[in-house]
Amino acid sequence: MGNAVLVAGTTSDAGKSVVTAGICRWLARQGVRVAPFKAQNMSLNSFVTADGAEIGRAQAMQAQAARVEPEASMNPVLLKPGADGRSQVVLLGRPVAEVGALDYRERKPYLLERALECLADLRGRYDVVVCEGAGSPAEINLRDRDIANMGLATAARLPVVVVGDIDRGGVFAAMYGTLALLSAEDQALVAGWFVNKFRGDARLLAPGLDMLRELTGRPVLGTLPMLSGLWLDAEDSLDLTTVVAGGAAAGPVGADVLRIAVVRFPRLSNFTDMDALAQEPGVLVRWATRPEELADADLVILPGTRATVADLAWLRERGLEGPLKARAAAGRPILGVCGGYQMLSREIVDEVESRTGGAEGLGLLPTRVVFGREKVLARPVGEAYGERVEGYEIHHGVVAVEGGQSFLDGCRVGSVWGTTWHGALENDGFRRAFLRDVAAVAGRDFVPAPDTSFAAAREERLDRLGDLIEEHADTDALWKLIEGGAPAGLPFIPPGALETAK
Repeated sequence: MGNAVLVAGTTSDAGKSVVTAGICRWLARQGVRVAPFKAQNMSLNSFVTADGAEIGRAQAMQAQAARVEPEASMNPVLLKPGADGRSQVVLLGRPVAEVGALDYRERKPYLLERALECLADLRGRYDVVVCEGAGSPAEINLRDRDIANMGLATAARLPVVVVGDIDRGGVFAAMYGTLALLSAEDQALVAGWFVNKFRGDARLLAPGLDMLRELTGRPVLGTLPMLSGLWLDAEDSLDLTTVVAGGAAAGPVGADVLRIAVVRFPRLSNFTDMDALAQEPGVLVRWATRPEELADADLVILPGTRATVADLAWLRERGLEGPLKARAAAGRPILGVCGGYQMLSREIVDEVESRTGGAEGLGLLPTRVVFGREKVLARPVGEAYGERVEGYEIHHGVVAVEGGQSFLDGCRVGSVWGTTWHGALENDGFRRAFLRDVAAVAGRDFVPAPDTSFAAAREERLDRLGDLIEEHADTDALWKLIEGGAPAGLPFIPPGALETAK
């Protein structure tokens, strides 16, 4: 059965998500009804669909690239790592268990069945389904119960293209080695390569591409140039740097730059909340883990986290509590979002996420948090600063507000704001009004640009990914794979998996 392809990668962060999104946008621009799919995703960056299901944020971005509404079937299994080596299992948008690695392994046959049902459903409703793998297909210690890479591909008979990151070095070895570690059955589905993040002279690379084809019998379907400044809903924080480049490069509209420090928690989640801030001209967003990195910030943000109590303990161990309390006492701005908002409370009662019982919060807002067993998943709409605000909620902690001024669903006291809403800063009017307020409190002559549109910037980035595929990939060969599957007679590259070599 045609109409689908799996995009795998030689490593995590090789570019699977952006290549998948690029293929989705390329197809959508041709009038093809296309859907993204990732059977299993491990990520703390998630999103809430219109009907209240939680999926990986990358799949929501890919759905936007495809110009379709995201849904739970596009990411049937989502794993959210916690503080104790366990992960929350989200199945079809709803949390169903907290498991360790070995416990999860026992659930995989059942989860593969659910994933295959979702994939079959999408293939029945869409012209094309572009699937994304997870990690590497050559994780031979996990192959027998794999549900996201070759386990899915063999069960659904999907042709596979493998993305390699040439910027890391060793891309030819990574590609050849990936193929050579697969069984004959798996190798028969691997039909081509994408070289990603290429910076050099294509003439120097060409001989290597020819040799790779001769050695593996598979063509290179595209050499994709390095694209900077995409920040498109990464699945994890592997590629976060100290400075989030963005709007500051454009220079401020007013006299001053606005400096924002975001505390980089160990279990940081939904860090895409910062993307809209980084897009603003004259705004410099930096990740911070040390007290001195907060010193010159006009605004400090405590972002979301999958482990509120554990990351609050980390914050204290890093010596950040004192500077935060001093900031609040001096009237210097602090914003808490979701888990970060919970930390600002007077008390946190958690018998669910950390199971530690009561914990003292930072006490910077008149709130009390009690964790409930049912996760709150919602797409709220409200108003602040006279501007309409849309967001989304993903949390177990329920915050009781006992004072202060109203701020979205949370509150504000002086220079400290808190809300459980993710995505609020993507609303242009609200973001500008909030930044004006922060600048006034911080004493900065900062003026938000009047015409910055985060939605337009996101669309422009998605179109850049579509251009990447259209201009640098062999789209005819890609179409043939999607329609007809992997070609017969692809050569086997030894040694293959152990059971094949014996």
